[in-house]
Amino acid sequence: MSNPIPSGGRLARRSHFAPLALRAVAFAVAGFVALAPSARAVTVDFEDAPLGAPPAQPYTGPGGGFYYNGSDGAGAWTSGGASFANLYDATYDSWSGFAYANLIDAATPGYGNQYGAVAGGGFGGAGNYAVAYGASYGGTAPVVTFAAPVDVVSIRLTNTTYTALDLADGSGFSKKFGGATGSDPDWFKVVLTGRDTADLATGAVEFYLADFRFVDNALDYIVDSWIEVDLSGLGTGVKTIEFSFASSDTGLFGINTPTYIAVDQLVAVAAIPEPAALAGLAGGAALVWATTRRRLRVARAA
Repeated sequence: MSNPIPSGGRLARRSHFAPLALRAVAFAVAGFVALAPSARAVTVDFEDAPLGAPPAQPYTGPGGGFYYNGSDGAGAWTSGGASFANLYDATYDSWSGFAYANLIDAATPGYGNQYGAVAGGGFGGAGNYAVAYGASYGGTAPVVTFAAPVDVVSIRLTNTTYTALDLADGSGFSKKFGGATGSDPDWFKVVLTGRDTADLATGAVEFYLADFRFVDNALDYIVDSWIEVDLSGLGTGVKTIEFSFASSDTGLFGINTPTYIAVDQLVAVAAIPEPAALAGLAGGAALVWATTRRRLRVARAA
């Protein structure tokens, strides 16, 4: 019995063309879907940052624990897919940028406890957290760099023990906030600035770590717990976040207040593509489909 549909006939020509066209449409649609925003947020909680063995170092104060300050000269460290800048100076055993730790000492004052969080550990009372230190001169700025642009959702912030107790009691280098009467309008804040892939600012968010400017002194405060801070003000397509500090207590060499902050639970989502990019993909898919339909009509009429 002969085949009723000749291999060179009209249906054969259509079946040869249609799969190629449909694959082209599928490819365009797949590209559109691939660039569509994901609802899944990523939380950088620093639990993947190794502690307990070199190059991390043991803390000898109350509660023990470990800290990493870049003493291996790596220049940066990573957690949750993000990179955290670090600069270690072996000559002076000093560092700047970001360190990380799991200390629970919220009571020991002074520089020796520069890695402790005044909240007594990471968010929730345990676990790892990061410490940002912005040196008043020299060093490197605390900068977080993402592998790809993101939209940053929020972050948890608190004072380090060193900073909080300096603010409360003063030291040989910094003043007691509020002064002798408690009425001095002192303040200390961190500024987070987002930047895109072209290093252009996308937005900034300020957070006061201490504020004594209230008329009612009972409202004055020094942050001593983990506070969730909304970072939507950084805008979209953020490639880096830079931490900087400002204080009412300044001197000849800049800020007198110890410029440290403890960081945990940095939440971000993949950046939404530019509308023009999504529109281009959608338009491309529509054009391919329209061309496919037109060619199929021509093939049927042949």
